Amino acid sequence: MPGPSSVRERYLDHAQLTAQLRTWATQHPDFIRLRALTTTEGGRELWLLTIGPRPDEPRPALWVDANMHASELCGSNVALAVAEELIALHLDPDARPLGLPAHVCARLRSIHVHVAPRLSPDGAEVILKGETLVRSIPRDPLGYASTRPRWIPQDLDGDGCVRTIRVLDATGEFCESAALPGLMLPRRLEDEGPFYKLYPEGVIEGYDGRTIPCPAGMGGRGIDLNRNFPARWVPEPEQVGAGPFALSERESRAIAEFAVTHPTIFAWFNLHTFGGVVIRPPGERPDHTLDPHDRHVFDQLARWAKQHARYPTVGGFEQFTYTPQKPLHGDLIDFVYRQRGCLAVAVELWDLFAQAGIRRRDRAGERFVDVYDELTRDELIALARWDREHNAGRCAAAWRPFRHPQLGDVELGGYDPRFGLWNPPAERLAALCREHAALILRTAALAPAIAITEARVLPQGPGRWAIDITVENHGYLGSYGVASARARPWNEPLRAELVTQGALELDEPDDGARELGHLDGWGRGPHGENAAAFFQRSRGSSGRAHARWHVVGHGVARVRVSGARVGTIERVLELPEE
Repeated sequence: MPGPSSVRERYLDHAQLTAQLRTWATQHPDFIRLRALTTTEGGRELWLLTIGPRPDEPRPALWVDANMHASELCGSNVALAVAEELIALHLDPDARPLGLPAHVCARLRSIHVHVAPRLSPDGAEVILKGETLVRSIPRDPLGYASTRPRWIPQDLDGDGCVRTIRVLDATGEFCESAALPGLMLPRRLEDEGPFYKLYPEGVIEGYDGRTIPCPAGMGGRGIDLNRNFPARWVPEPEQVGAGPFALSERESRAIAEFAVTHPTIFAWFNLHTFGGVVIRPPGERPDHTLDPHDRHVFDQLARWAKQHARYPTVGGFEQFTYTPQKPLHGDLIDFVYRQRGCLAVAVELWDLFAQAGIRRRDRAGERFVDVYDELTRDELIALARWDREHNAGRCAAAWRPFRHPQLGDVELGGYDPRFGLWNPPAERLAALCREHAALILRTAALAPAIAITEARVLPQGPGRWAIDITVENHGYLGSYGVASARARPWNEPLRAELVTQGALELDEPDDGARELGHLDGWGRGPHGENAAAFFQRSRGSSGRAHARWHVVGHGVARVRVSGARVGTIERVLELPEE
């Protein structure tokens, strides 16, 4: 396994990330391609690195992306670490990274992995520089100058980050912790004060001298790329961050176009922070509606997530809707699962709660997402203590007087959540990268694996031949990917075609193509059909197909087997003169 490198030791800005990707692509042109899916309004490339044999030809592929939310930076490091592990795998035929068996490594060398390490390069750049807070992209979601007052987060005191404004106010919702001075806590009935209002460090656009608007939610203002995809898209205010229309942003549009034009993508990892959880579909309906065959495969991924990252796996609708029974709209995972048939999950990297010794509560009916909002005072204090003891106090700065240009005398301080809260300290990146690369690469090895296992030339008389082939799927997943994808019109089944060269001809000139149908994989998930110890049964020959052609003459016969999800394989046969 490669040792820790710069991609696992520090957070990279766009120039550093670009330099690393270009270096890999230049050093390894035989199995790496680098392309820009689009260029942002800020002039930055949205990079996609493709790793695998013959990278310009279609073959089963896994996609991993990160940093679509501007402040969620560490996913970029994990995505780059996946690329780094794969590069080492392709350079050394005997390499066995991350404890993977040799046959799994061989499988990984036969597929493609698409790595998009930063889906919001403009947003990440302003976060890294500490210029402002923004959810995904630093563009005005309205598209015009608003007459309504709104907060514009910005670094007022030039310390390189956007913290918090504290204003003494009898109507305030917060008070200071007696146990840990400087820590702000939600106000309780028993508290005597003083009380404070808390606002993002910044200014109020359109301030009338009296009205203070409510700040935007966590992560800042603007369009949310993960609400801009054509998956039950609805406009504001029904869905915050939706954008003016589905795929209105060039970043989301470029991702969707690539997904649609590359049906070989069978699995998709969308990396976020924070919380320490894997979120799977469905995102719009209860878990019992999930295709049972799909559920079994998701269960396999969940086992690996628990084993390698110690993360639970939860359903998006039942466990991760901010308002119960109100699904999120326009998110990427729903789009690529429902419409593109991918085994797709979102991963909230960095389990800060575990770091601070906070155990997730197991009360009946409690959802995972509630952990973010329902922390007790003791748990908030535990987080602050962890920051001071293990994070060099990066998150919480002391309060200091400041003369605000609009609000007058206030205090600045409180959280810089970028490193420690939203993302791990840089010194903890290497462990995070290793854990999630282990999960992602095992999932990549679930790819369908179509092979022409037998090709026979059978004499049928003078100058006449029959060509028989057997095609098998040796992969975990079927040639269609997850079971629910089988019905998608674009997911065309396998097709075999015979092309003749030289003095060889088909007995029936227009009879070169054969429909083989889809081939099942061997995988069932840990609890799939017929997995019970007391009733072990296999499917029939649904993972195998046969085809025959009759030809006349001598020359070369090329047998090609292709499918929307698996690309094309070929076998060449020589038919000599008798």
